[in-house]
Amino acid sequence: MSHYFTNDYVKSDERIIDVIVKDLKLKFYVDNGVFSKKGLDFGTRSLLENIDTNQIKGNVLDFGCGYGPIGIFIKKNTPANVDMIDISERALNLAKKNAKINNVDVNIYKSDIYENVDKKYDFIITNPPIKVGKKILYEILFKANDYLKNKGELWLVINKNSGAKSLTKDLEKTYDVKVVKKNKGFYIICAKKR
Repeated sequence: MSHYFTNDYVKSDERIIDVIVKDLKLKFYVDNGVFSKKGLDFGTRSLLENIDTNQIKGNVLDFGCGYGPIGIFIKKNTPANVDMIDISERALNLAKKNAKINNVDVNIYKSDIYENVDKKYDFIITNPPIKVGKKILYEILFKANDYLKNKGELWLVINKNSGAKSLTKDLEKTYDVKVVKKNKGFYIICAKKR
């Protein structure tokens, strides 16, 4: 069984799901081998419901975009320029189709962590791939600091069972951290660049 963050794909079984977030109706193509194919996962939903979209502008990076719910939701609700990255070709193909069916103009491209990222962002938003392990997870979250503008914000969601408490403490060494919301074991965290 391949993980959603690898490029070793299981057999494709693409379908469309309907999602409503904050009264916004969206459609998404989903597929085997891409995270949360049965519907929008609770963590991502909690993250999107707790971001104040009125504050989001400038450049936004959806890190590990999967089939695209974060970046597409942000583009639909804000004037921001949205870039979306993932390492999975299947996820990127779905995200491109989903941007099209949801009528948003976003920039979607492949990147292994920040390998192909060449600018700085006002916001980096992610439901990070926990299954990659702590070493890579921390690389994703702490290297984000190098790609944030001054006072830029890293927004993420993590479950308490995946180490939310210790991660929050560790993030405080680099960022000004606020736990925006705790929702059924999920922590919505805003980590602001100092």
